[in-house]
Amino acid sequence: MEATNIEHSLVIEGEFDALSIEVKAPTSLHGQNAKRYPAKLHARKVAKALGAQEGLIYLPGQWDVNWEDSDQGPPFRQRRYFYYLSGVNFPGCSVTYDTEADKLTLWIPYTPPATVLWFGHTPSPEDCLAGSDVHDVKYNNSLSDYLASRLAKVKTLYVLRSSQMPKFAAFDSLKPRLYIDTTSLQPVMDEARAIKCDYEIDMIRKANDVSSEAHREVARLMYGMANECQIEAAFLNSCTAQNAHSQAYPIIAGSGANASTLHYGANNEPLAGRQLVVLDAGAEWDCYASDVTRTLPIGSAFSSEAKAIYHLVHQMQDECIQRIRPGVVFRDLQLHATLVAVKGLLRLGILHNGTADEIFKNGTGAAFFPHGLGHHVGLDVHDVLSKELLHPVGESMWGKRRPIGPSSLRAMIKQSAARGSGHDVTANADNATASGDKQHGTLQANMVVTIEPGVYFCRSYIEAYFLRSDQHKNYFNQAILERYWAVGGVRIEDCILVTENGYENLTTAPKGEELLRIVGVEH
Repeated sequence: MEATNIEHSLVIEGEFDALSIEVKAPTSLHGQNAKRYPAKLHARKVAKALGAQEGLIYLPGQWDVNWEDSDQGPPFRQRRYFYYLSGVNFPGCSVTYDTEADKLTLWIPYTPPATVLWFGHTPSPEDCLAGSDVHDVKYNNSLSDYLASRLAKVKTLYVLRSSQMPKFAAFDSLKPRLYIDTTSLQPVMDEARAIKCDYEIDMIRKANDVSSEAHREVARLMYGMANECQIEAAFLNSCTAQNAHSQAYPIIAGSGANASTLHYGANNEPLAGRQLVVLDAGAEWDCYASDVTRTLPIGSAFSSEAKAIYHLVHQMQDECIQRIRPGVVFRDLQLHATLVAVKGLLRLGILHNGTADEIFKNGTGAAFFPHGLGHHVGLDVHDVLSKELLHPVGESMWGKRRPIGPSSLRAMIKQSAARGSGHDVTANADNATASGDKQHGTLQANMVVTIEPGVYFCRSYIEAYFLRSDQHKNYFNQAILERYWAVGGVRIEDCILVTENGYENLTTAPKGEELLRIVGVEH
């Protein structure tokens, strides 16, 4: 019988005092998967931005952790910076990138037979190479030797932060000869992550497809639902049935007054007697997020108040999406959405005693639209550099988590006026034209951002900060406002890809007239 050369590796398994032979698949098999994760592309992009002719990037992945006083723990969630350079989503791994040699190596744990009995196999080196285009995959038990050897030759070690430095016996003796850079890597990786490659766009599109179908399924079932928890359950069921087992963020299913709480999460109240429900929910696909919001009528008819706000928010979103293209300053889109809201609320009589321009410049629109218009989407739902989309302003914002109050709104208006070289602020907000004003969050091709305007009637917030304020209270017609408290709020959100010449809406969940037809509401 003719001898055959078999590529293999030897692994010492200490628990059983055994030598395990791992047979490697032929190299030719690794290139057959055209959809491998583009780890090398990402690593080279980061190294180029670092300007690193030589050095070693080291990123540890996440380990399984248990809750305190328990042998159970939260669902595993991979470190996103590690994932960006590896494409690997299981615990106990690390990745190194030798910038001079242009070699990206993934380090993975070996799974002993006793562990396989309980938890099954972790991916093998062959599995990892089939899914990610790293240069090599090795077991963790040789990582210390590799680091000791390589760090004795390079001058710089790049780590994300000091808490993620490598841990091995010889490291302390190597530190004096190394420059350990703990500050350069994260901002460079943030810049890289903000501009998506084609693979990442495909993953975000897939996540949006799953979420859009789940939103469609909720709309189909809406008429028979009696509680917010049923809406949450229907969304989760649809995502899981599509093999998407992780949500990008906790589901928000807020009805009535709960719709005016931006990050409501109880999802346990009855729908009876309420007009609208805001469903903000998005699945992950291979660690990439989606973020989708729809507002659905409860029952078979709209109240005139709910219908008016529903269509106003659609107008806010439609006009902002139409303005998306490279070079547009995101802050100007925020101002445009606010101006549309102010004009609409004036038409409805909720605001009065002033012109749209006067009320807009006073910052009073923040009473009803108190959050950022959107954020980046990627490996995190509020992805890296999201706060830069509206920075600098009075507060440090991240997605919807920090309110945009009147002072922040006035600061944005002032910045927009300064950029416009004395042009009318309202005209700037209306046009939202390209300006190249990158320091204030300029859109670039292959960014993915959300456009998620809303109008909310949060009684506690409006009464405390506007109706008791001499600067704002005269603009409110409280008799008419009283009719709108029960509406709660309306938010509509899509994920938008910035293209070379405009945009592509990655979210296909029904909205507007299509959504109302599915729900069966008279409109």
